[in-house]
Amino acid sequence: MAHFAKIEDGIVTNVIVAEPEVIASGIFGDNWIQTSYNTRGGVHYDPITKLPSADQTKALRKNYAGIGDTYDSIRDCFIPKKPFPSWLLDSETCLWQPPIPYPEDDKLYHWNELNLNWELSPYI
Repeated sequence: MAHFAKIEDGIVTNVIVAEPEVIASGIFGDNWIQTSYNTRGGVHYDPITKLPSADQTKALRKNYAGIGDTYDSIRDCFIPKKPFPSWLLDSETCLWQPPIPYPEDDKLYHWNELNLNWELSPYI
């Protein structure tokens, strides 16, 4: 079994689990592209250890496809929805990056788009 994303006008409209032969048969129509559940930022992660897999050939299309994500046919990758207008796309990972890196002090933060900064989360 594998995961497949339905692409309509460059947007992911559905993600299913199916045998590749079933998708190839056309029973579900056209425009299905395989995606890897354990791939993020171009790296495949072992589902048990959560560490990068020894076999990186399993990494497909930079990121696992989600409904509403974009499929870039030129890069052959899935790009998640942009979380904030100020964030920029990392062309290597095809992930959105904030204009200021997340603080590395083990505290929980959330992004404030109005002030363009990270703020301590009030939910801790």
